[in-house]
Formats: sequence, structure tokens, C-alpha cells
Amino acid sequence: MQEAKSQSLEEDFEGQASHTGPKGVINDWRKFKLESEDSDSVAPSKKEILRQMSSPQSRDDKDAKERLSRKMSVQEYELIHKDKEDENCLRKYRRQCMQDMHQKLSFGPRYGFVYELESGEQFLETIEKEQKVTTIVVHIYEDGIKGCDALNSSLTCLAAEYPMVKFCKIKASNTGAGDRFSSDVLPTLLVYKGGELLSNFISVTEQLAEEFFTGDVESFLNEYGLLPEKEMHVLEQSNMEEDME
Repeated sequence: MQEAKSQSLEEDFEGQASHTGPKGVINDWRKFKLESEDSDSVAPSKKEILRQMSSPQSRDDKDAKERLSRKMSVQEYELIHKDKEDENCLRKYRRQCMQDMHQKLSFGPRYGFVYELESGEQFLETIEKEQKVTTIVVHIYEDGIKGCDALNSSLTCLAAEYPMVKFCKIKASNTGAGDRFSSDVLPTLLVYKGGELLSNFISVTEQLAEEFFTGDVESFLNEYGLLPEKEMHVLEQSNMEEDME
């Protein structure tokens, strides 16, 4: 009788096989297995698993999959957006670090223009009381002397480019030692640091071209190592990089 029942089940299975191919046969067998099992002997959870395994994907399942796909797309978008925010944050942090480093390296007082000294006492006070790390460039000039006006203009530009250097000018007649600074030795450049005279250039324009500019004066002072390295324009470079990105 058992054999007859088994044969009958096999015939039913063959008659219900509506799918073709290996996967279709497997799904038909799972469906048949579920329907032929005694409902009392199969746990509800097992029944549900067998039903899901044997049933084709429903419309709800497809909708759920599409929603999941859309959700993942949104998550990916948010992730990309977050990456951009992180990149902007990193760029700001890097710029702040560069600014902090720039301030640490640019220690000491800052000037940025040419100081006019009115007397010999003020001249001496500037040399003696300025910080030891500061380079002081003093131009001794007189109105009407060839090259003095051009040199003053060049020093004004250099003062802006080298704000850590203190550039000064004083008329020879105001130094209290006018006899030592006659028109024959003007314009004169004196360079001090830490109260000590580093260089003394009399008739300095004779060492320059007849028509000279700021770059010529800068090169001349750099030949003697009297100017510090120019400050790196870190923030400007960083902004340029941001504009290019």
C-alpha cells in the first residue's frame, strides 16, 4: 500500500510539473513537498520557508527590491555628498594649519612701510632699541641728489614685500653728522641687526644701473645676504588650488 501511495504521489508530481529546466524542476519539487507534507508534522516556520522557496517572486517582492535599490542609490548619493563635505572640511583644516604654520614662521614684529626718521637721536634709538632679530635698512638721502628719489621708491616697494624688515630713511642734514654725509656719498644705505652695523654702502647708485628699479635693489641686497627669504603666499596658493578644483 505504501508503494501504491508513493507511486500515486510520483504521478501527481509529474502531472503538476509546470516548469522546465533544472530550476523549474526544483521549484516544482519544493511545492509538491510542501503540499504533500502533513500540516501537523511540519513546523509553521518551515512551511513558510518552503513556500518562499517554491513561489516565484511576487510583485510586492519586486517593489520591495526596487525600493531597496532606490534606497541604496540615495544612500550612495548621501555618501558621495558626505565625501564632498569631508573634502571641503579637510581643505579648510589644511588651510588653517598652513596659516598657523605661517604665523609661527613669521615671528617678530612686522612693518610694511618706510619710516621717516626726523633726528639723529631717533636714528640711534631705532638702531639700539629694535629687536635683535630685526634687520634695519636705513637710507640716508637728501633732496635733489641723483638716485635718492628712485631709491626711496624702490625701498617703499621692498618694505611691502618684506614686512619683517624695518626700512627707514633720514635726511643727511637731520642726522647731526651732515659733514660725514656729503652729496658725494649719497645716497647711502646702512644695514643693522642687533645694534651692529652689517653693511655700509656709500654712493650705492654707482653699483646699480643708471636707471634702476625695485628688483635691481632687491637683487643687490640679496647678493650680500641682507634680506630674509620672502614669505610664502601659502593662503593664496591654497585659494588658487580650490578655484581650480
